Amino acid sequence: MTTAYELRCRECGKSYGIQPLSICDDCFSSLEIAFDLDYARTRFTREAIAAGPLNMWRYRALLPVPDTYEPQTPAGFTPLMKASRLGAHIGATNLYIKNDAVCVPSLSFKDRVVAVALANAQAFGFDTVGCSSTGNLANAVAAQAARLGLKTFILVPADLEPAKILNTQVYGATLVRVEGNYDHVNRLSSQIADRYNWGFVNVNLRPYYAEGSKTVGFEIAEQLGWRLPDNIVCPMAGGSLITKIRKAFKELIALGLVEDKPVKFFGAQATGCSPISTAVKNGTDLIEPQRPHTIARSLAIGNPADGPYAARAIRDSGGWAEDVSDVEIVSAIQELAETEGIFTETAGGVTTAVTARLYAHGRIQPDELTVTCITGNGLKTTGCLQDSFEQNRAIRPRLADFENFIEERNAVNEALSLVGESYVS
Repeated sequence: MTTAYELRCRECGKSYGIQPLSICDDCFSSLEIAFDLDYARTRFTREAIAAGPLNMWRYRALLPVPDTYEPQTPAGFTPLMKASRLGAHIGATNLYIKNDAVCVPSLSFKDRVVAVALANAQAFGFDTVGCSSTGNLANAVAAQAARLGLKTFILVPADLEPAKILNTQVYGATLVRVEGNYDHVNRLSSQIADRYNWGFVNVNLRPYYAEGSKTVGFEIAEQLGWRLPDNIVCPMAGGSLITKIRKAFKELIALGLVEDKPVKFFGAQATGCSPISTAVKNGTDLIEPQRPHTIARSLAIGNPADGPYAARAIRDSGGWAEDVSDVEIVSAIQELAETEGIFTETAGGVTTAVTARLYAHGRIQPDELTVTCITGNGLKTTGCLQDSFEQNRAIRPRLADFENFIEERNAVNEALSLVGESYVS
């Protein structure tokens, strides 16, 4: 390599240097970034990282950005939280939550990948950027493009949650609603990227974009005191996140920053769109496309680009994949909020419900150090909870009215308790 990194085909190994490209023209497989770890060895140290900013750019020596790039989008370095109360509910004694529901600027882990993608969009001279999205990516591209002064064209399924549409338009992005599901939107985005000289973050910038997910893995290791967990539980849409966290761990091991140990990877999907989970359960890397039908729209990708690689990573690590129903998703959103004070979107409900099932089925042992990844904020998908809570009648501003309210509430709770006891008996 003449630089710290380059594009290479994931299958045939052909090198493509550094350019806006995502598909090998020889074997038509996807391209990914390969780093010269010997070059990075003196730049990517614990000391250098600790001296860096309190965001994802502390790991820039292993991110594919030009040496001259000055970061302007401070995403990442989100909390890693011990989840004792959730753990008590689901039978886990050593459970942690990586909480990207509070990632800036748009409240999802997609802020990480977009930061890297747009750095390269600028380096390649694009003045217009875009993406196909199920919501979170649209928000992240719109927000960061506004900060960088880039024009945007963002394509989404027409039935996307209203909050995610609003959270895209508020930044001044040009939003294009497309009839059909994400796979239809993505095909159109690929055609647009071929026709126009624009940087589409998940088309011609995809290899760079995907590397941003490594920062989740880097942060987990650093926040655990430079050690690796026993297990990682990740939501899966396109399948890239789980493969890049695994890549991050491998790079840390190769550079001697953490002790080498096996880490099991577990994938989480909604039953209404579970092509990767289905492949893992069938013992194969072959992905059978599905037509999405789930409230977890941020995971509703029926033909995931990185699905085969995600399935392979899970199986090779000795992990597993599960999928859960929409009812379980809503219940898990409430459980996470009530136990840990984290309000997650539907994708986080998927991950939380799957995590509980993995413990229940004995695939993860209670005392194993397990990290579950919450990737988006619940304020984006409030519609899924609209029938879960009733609004109490308003009371007058009098103490007597408040005392009556308390008495009525206690009576209702007592009645519900009696019903529960009767049902159990």
